[in-house]
Amino acid sequence: MARIVFSFAASHTPMLALEGKRWSERAEDDKKNKALNLADGRFVSYDDLAEENGAPYGDVATEAKFLEIEAASQKALDAIADRLAVVAPDVVVIIGDDQAELFSHANMPAMSIFYGEEILTHEKHLTPQTPGWVGTVMKGYAMDAVHSFPGQPQFALELIRGLIDEDVDVAAAAKVEDPLKAGFGHAYGFIIERLFRGRAIPVVPVLLNTYYPPNAPTARRCYDIGTKLARIIEKSPSDLRVAVAASGGLSHFVVDEQLDRKVLNAIRCNHPQVLRSLTRNELNSGSSEILNWVMTAAMSERLTNDWSDYYPAYRTPAGTGTGIAFATWS
Repeated sequence: MARIVFSFAASHTPMLALEGKRWSERAEDDKKNKALNLADGRFVSYDDLAEENGAPYGDVATEAKFLEIEAASQKALDAIADRLAVVAPDVVVIIGDDQAELFSHANMPAMSIFYGEEILTHEKHLTPQTPGWVGTVMKGYAMDAVHSFPGQPQFALELIRGLIDEDVDVAAAAKVEDPLKAGFGHAYGFIIERLFRGRAIPVVPVLLNTYYPPNAPTARRCYDIGTKLARIIEKSPSDLRVAVAASGGLSHFVVDEQLDRKVLNAIRCNHPQVLRSLTRNELNSGSSEILNWVMTAAMSERLTNDWSDYYPAYRTPAGTGTGIAFATWS
């Protein structure tokens, strides 16, 4: 019988693959963004955000604060990696979001599970116009070249068939045809590259379409599917020790501490209804990666959320940035 022995969640913001002293480079792109998402559902430009908010975060959007958060975040990532090494799972199910890396608008399933032998990352094509920080981040995402990681086809097929039997019409993918054109992206590469420490742990990628309307799943749907996945794993005849990982989150591209703390508190206090009731407006654009946490929390109901860490990482005085967060269940 398979069993979930450990779960964890980790932000994968570019800031975690970039030195703190270079976070200001990422901040410059915020100032060009015309569609910064707010929890009330609006999308605004940076200039509009600054006009509305003023500059309340000028005292924390500094290099000194960047370095402080960088050090604390890397320490948190190391703590997760240490625990993953001790647990030594047979397979890791990574709940992530595909941002037009493997899929495209020609075919964007609400949810898919990959059951191929080989997970190939998409090599990001850089141009002379690409901001300098992007190349560095692509290395942290395993997207600087085509990288190959092992899948777990038999177990992945059990999850797919189990969901179909549970009346969840999940898509299935088994092959990356040309990783120079499309392949696995940042949500998967970051977890493997940063936390596996070179170990070839088989992975089952679960790909959620959190970003792109009209078929992004609701928080309610993600939670309910997560509970079904947990049941399917418990019924599996495979003798596997399973770890579950949520990749991404929390709020971005405008930091929303109220939203982030609501999510972390609901996980800590085991309040599934709070997670299931998160609204579409709260989960637009980058903040939609919270859905990966929602599904992982549902899969971890039989475990205990024993640790979490949170850093509101403001990159600009107006409040752009990412709610950097980490959590574990055991």
